[in-house]
Amino acid sequence: MPRPPVLPTIDWSSVFEAGQDYSAWIESAESAEHRSRMQQALADLPLHPATEAFLKALPRVVHIISIAEDWCGDVVRHVPALMRLAQASDKVRVRFITREQNKEVFARFLTNGGEAIPKFVFLSDQWVECGNWGPMPEEHRRIISRGKAAGKGGEARKRVSALYDADPHCEATTRELLTLIETASATEP
Repeated sequence: MPRPPVLPTIDWSSVFEAGQDYSAWIESAESAEHRSRMQQALADLPLHPATEAFLKALPRVVHIISIAEDWCGDVVRHVPALMRLAQASDKVRVRFITREQNKEVFARFLTNGGEAIPKFVFLSDQWVECGNWGPMPEEHRRIISRGKAAGKGGEARKRVSALYDADPHCEATTRELLTLIETASATEP
């Protein structure tokens, strides 16, 4: 049996340090409308007190590399949810990179073989990759995949749009991101 190709090792610390923090990233947004929508969404997103307490009590730092570009509707929707969680804890640290900046990083996180953003890569305080998320919640990805398989991509996108409308505070996204934050900050298996 042939050996699988070996992916090059990524220096996650260097990738993180080369990324932009949220303030620089949002200020560099190409679309003033999308910048405004993200800033408003971030300001408006509620955070449940139990979630806030969980985030304040994280035992270890979590690094998150966000592959995101402001032209994308899913980025506009999900980056504020990520940043709302990050604002609640000094142990959740986020940096933004683009697909073009780090092609070797993005190539690892294709969605069904295609380029889809955002992608959030979760790393422990020791720069160990602990999971990734994106470009949308799991149930939404499943609907899109099933729609493509059935030759009904348009219907699938309509269903996902209805799910987004029914979840104005990005609760599905928040639940999944919290699970990854918990994993990356774990002190026990």
